Amino acid sequence: MKIRPVNNWVVIRPDVQKDKSTGGIFIPDAAKEKTQMGKVLSIGPGRMKEEQDKKGKVIEKKFEATVVKSGDHVLYDKYVGNKIEADGESLLLVREDNILGVFGA
Repeated sequence: MKIRPVNNWVVIRPDVQKDKSTGGIFIPDAAKEKTQMGKVLSIGPGRMKEEQDKKGKVIEKKFEATVVKSGDHVLYDKYVGNKIEADGESLLLVREDNILGVFGA
């Protein structure tokens, strides 16, 4: 099943957590931190953004395209997104606003 997100949503495959530290110590599941990195699988086209004046009246609506691309390795906020299951794989659905950076950019 292929997922194509809408608006500025991004589908991310979180990186696998390490079972062993760099020093060779095994880390139990209870002590593992939630990963904040992953690979972008698919993206939405973007979203409409409104510009408002000081009184809150909408002046103009603009289309804001998505910046990240499929295949990018990204860093995202720790406790954001919606977990989904697709083809037995655990994926994360995150808004582009919650992506902090792109590795290797």
